[in-house]
Amino acid sequence: MSETYRQLIKRIYDSFNARDIDGVLVELADDVSWANGMEGGHVHGREAVRDYWTRQWTVISPHVEPVAIQTSGDDVIAVEVIQSIFDLEGQPLKDQAHGLKDKRVMHIFRMANGKIARFDIEDTPQVSSEDRARGRQD
Repeated sequence: MSETYRQLIKRIYDSFNARDIDGVLVELADDVSWANGMEGGHVHGREAVRDYWTRQWTVISPHVEPVAIQTSGDDVIAVEVIQSIFDLEGQPLKDQAHGLKDKRVMHIFRMANGKIARFDIEDTPQVSSEDRARGRQD
């Protein structure tokens, strides 16, 4: 993976966790398709992503920490993240009514012309500790 993509990934997670919406939006294509992790489906366009996060951050305080970055093709970046969801006071959530919860997930970024054109969220495959120790992640 190019160092440019690695730096981009670090920047967008740092910006997201700092609630710097503009720091992320600058990296998105104008017509980006962005996964809506709370309600399902996708939102389309930078302003729709801004609106989605603005709504989300009035209800919860998510934090995503990248733990592994891989490429699968020239323009696809897969990032395994630890997703932690807190209430607005920074406490872990209980009895959540939305679909978000603390877990490991894969964030899939599809790039076009140096910008993020599509973002998807996938569950990570379960890997046993024995397989992880051997380096197998089928």
